[in-house]
Amino acid sequence: MAKRLSRVERRKKIHLRTRHILLGTGERPRLCVFRSLKHIYAQLVDDAQRCTVASASSLKLDGSKLPNGGNVSAAKEVGKAIAAKANELGINKVVFDRNGYIYLGRVKALADAAREAGLKF
Repeated sequence: MAKRLSRVERRKKIHLRTRHILLGTGERPRLCVFRSLKHIYAQLVDDAQRCTVASASSLKLDGSKLPNGGNVSAAKEVGKAIAAKANELGINKVVFDRNGYIYLGRVKALADAAREAGLKF
């Protein structure tokens, strides 16, 4: 009988499967999303150089009065923040890495806000 995977193990398995396809470069870095129960994080990663170009999170939003960092409105603010940092660096195209999460709720809100702020996926 096959062993059932936990939710976290299943997400990591999906993430590893999609990481074989996704690759960030200097011109088009990978926009990686991580969400916890309380916060949401986004990073622009250059896989060729193995470095993080820019990052934003609901934990460190500048001047924000968000009572909860783990909701859709916080995800929208993080999406706008990461897009603003990318535009400062002259980056307008990215590869979106949802990190094994379903494209729904906070992940979708972050992606839509980043698109509205000028990033192209």
